Amino acid sequence: MVRSFFFLVGFGLMVIGFTYIITYMNLMSMGYSFLDYTKFIFSRIECLFSILGFFIVSIIIFTKGSEKVDLHI
Repeated sequence: MVRSFFFLVGFGLMVIGFTYIITYMNLMSMGYSFLDYTKFIFSRIECLFSILGFFIVSIIIFTKGSEKVDLHI
C-alpha cells in the first residue's frame, strides 16, 4: 500500500512537471533559443518536479517489494 502511494505521488509530480515544461515551450515561439529555454526550465522549481517524480517512480519500480505480498508493483 505504501509503494502504491509513493508511485502515485511520483507519477503526479511527473505530470505536473511535464505539463509546465510543455507549457513553457511557448517561449521558443517568442524568440528564445533552445539553450535559453533549458536554462529557464532548470531554474523553475515546478519543472524540477518532473525529475523528482521520475526518481521516485524509478525507485519504486526497481526495488524489490516485501516477501509477504504476492502483488508487486
